[in-house]
Amino acid sequence: MRRLSSHYMLGAKVLQGWTDVREQEIRLMVRDIHVASNRGLPVAVPDMLSCSLANIMSQMALSMRVFMPEEDPELSNRFKHIVEELLELARLFNVGDFIPAVAFMDLQGIEGRMRRAHDKFDRFLDEMIERHTATAHDRVGKPDFLDMLMAGGCDGDYSDDQSLSPMNIKGLLLDLFIAGTDTASSTIEWALSELMLNPRILSRAREEMDRTIGRDRLLRESDLPNLPYLRAVWKETLRKHPSTPLIPRLAAKNCQVEGYDIPRGTRLTVNVWAIGRDPEAWEDPLVFLPERFLGGGKGSEIGPWGTDFELIPFGAGRRVCAGMRLGMVLVEYVVGTLVHAFKWRMLPVAAVEAAEVNMEERFGLTLQKAVPLSAITSPRLFPSAYEKS
Repeated sequence: MRRLSSHYMLGAKVLQGWTDVREQEIRLMVRDIHVASNRGLPVAVPDMLSCSLANIMSQMALSMRVFMPEEDPELSNRFKHIVEELLELARLFNVGDFIPAVAFMDLQGIEGRMRRAHDKFDRFLDEMIERHTATAHDRVGKPDFLDMLMAGGCDGDYSDDQSLSPMNIKGLLLDLFIAGTDTASSTIEWALSELMLNPRILSRAREEMDRTIGRDRLLRESDLPNLPYLRAVWKETLRKHPSTPLIPRLAAKNCQVEGYDIPRGTRLTVNVWAIGRDPEAWEDPLVFLPERFLGGGKGSEIGPWGTDFELIPFGAGRRVCAGMRLGMVLVEYVVGTLVHAFKWRMLPVAAVEAAEVNMEERFGLTLQKAVPLSAITSPRLFPSAYEKS
């Protein structure tokens, strides 16, 4: 399944071929934000991101847009709530995991709730697969990722005992949707929050984009290599707010780490969140400082690709995140677009002119903001830039 994912969806060449889809979805998101800004309406950042990123993933996997707010405005919220429920349940302490003898009793009701949540997502995927099957005639000669999964691989070379069942396929789609929407969405939300909290950094990022791109068009993916400060911003976001704060691993054999004997089969949890805030690895680790990743800074040679253990938001080694390339492109492109295209300010609260950006964390399988970001936007580009979106 990892080979299929890389070959048909997450490989470098494949990602390049989906550039137009990503840019189109982000332009649609910009259009919706622009409409909201003209009406003085607040933007619920997590909901907005969830809808756009899920549409990107669904087009790459299913050749179709899952969410069309103009036709079904509730579908996006239903998807997001299912994902949130699954992640919330997965992080809970389950007595049965540590005392197997009582696991069958489900004392806390966690397993029952998890089954019901999975049933909801299962029905959601059934709807998507039915819609996908109904449009199969449009893809003759151009199979997509789901077509290849259902056909049995890139060469149809699965034997009977290796073939993917409908449950296997839906499980893979579940992983792709959650990894491609929730983790990227939370990282983008944290980056936007940090920029709103640090006007100097926000101003420098905008100056770089205005100088390189101008203010008469939106950011394109092809512009990203020319924006080193923007890249430093998302690297710093990954350091301080890794989307997956704890990465579980299983020892494949007996080994020794820092003088500790680790028996084969031991479950280990790598605390990525703590590594990113370790004062021995980073100077002033609690300060949001993108400059540390620019030329001359201590972190200028450090990247999030799994080779520098000071920064491993996607893991490392053979089990490194298969969607790492896509995640990095999405975070950098979406953060840059939102910062370049709009001014952001918090909603007024009571008699306070502007509320503070709440940076409290809510731990789970993914690192979420305790208070979701909601803000008022206003356009900062020339009107023609939004007319093209």
